[in-house]
Amino acid sequence: MTSEQDLKASIDRFLRNVSFTAQREIEKVVRAALANGTLKPGENLSASITLSSPKVGLDVTIHQKLDV
Repeated sequence: MTSEQDLKASIDRFLRNVSFTAQREIEKVVRAALANGTLKPGENLSASITLSSPKVGLDVTIHQKLDV
């Protein structure tokens, strides 16, 4: 593997981990919010995630509305 391929593979592993963990955590809190009435079915939910790495100056926040 080249250095570029190693970097892409490492980023891919990181993003899969982020995706899996984020989905699990969002589903958990949405279920709880629906159960306790904090959130109603059909209501939108705002969510954001921040990617950061101070060493290289990465600081990006992604915002999205989720349909519940």
